[in-house]
Amino acid sequence: MAQVLLDCRLFAVGADLSGASNKIELSAEVEDKDATNYRSKGWKEVLGGLGSAEISGEGQWEAGDPSLVDDASWLQLGGTGPWTVGPNDSTVGALAYLTRAMRADYKIGEAVGEIAPWTGTAKSSWPVVRGQFAHPPGLARTANGVGTALNLGAIAEGQRLYVALHVLSAAGTTPGLTLRVESDDAAGFATPVTRLMFDPATGPSGQILRTDGAALTDTHYRLAWTVSGTGPSFMFAASLGIR
Repeated sequence: MAQVLLDCRLFAVGADLSGASNKIELSAEVEDKDATNYRSKGWKEVLGGLGSAEISGEGQWEAGDPSLVDDASWLQLGGTGPWTVGPNDSTVGALAYLTRAMRADYKIGEAVGEIAPWTGTAKSSWPVVRGQFAHPPGLARTANGVGTALNLGAIAEGQRLYVALHVLSAAGTTPGLTLRVESDDAAGFATPVTRLMFDPATGPSGQILRTDGAALTDTHYRLAWTVSGTGPSFMFAASLGIR
């Protein structure tokens, strides 16, 4: 079914660039290597080589706060971190594409009288993963808790679970957020097992983790978090998927 893009989401490390973006593109490709030989019966044969992905965006320039596109882009330029793109919204279970990428370029400026624009590109350092949002960005967390269980299915040998975390804001005195990924064989999580643990976060930041490639028979996954400090409050978005 055809779809009109009205509320795409773009999370770059510790910044939500959705409200400053009016174009987001994600592309992925695999190099085609010529394997044609005398037994190819006159047809070209190719094998897949290196894969790569690229995220590009553009929109309205803003500056003056670490959460805004200019501050975030200069901070990230040349560095790698988690990127998540959502073609719809960022509700739990909504489609998400996530990867670890390097902020490769950033451009600003336009003619007099025009709305100041920005454009930028991030290039993948890990595979791009088609997954789901596991935590929405607009829900503040002030105490320990767990997220919604997502049925991703079992992970086969050689596959990995990828999880991207975007901490968008932190408030309070000495706030701390420690987030982990749990799995179980059923939605009720009677016997949860911790699969991945993020480093503690104290402010806007981003992390992306993946499992080691071993098979996992558990089918359900969720986030769980511990919040510390005096009057702490965190806003964060997270996505996960299997590849």
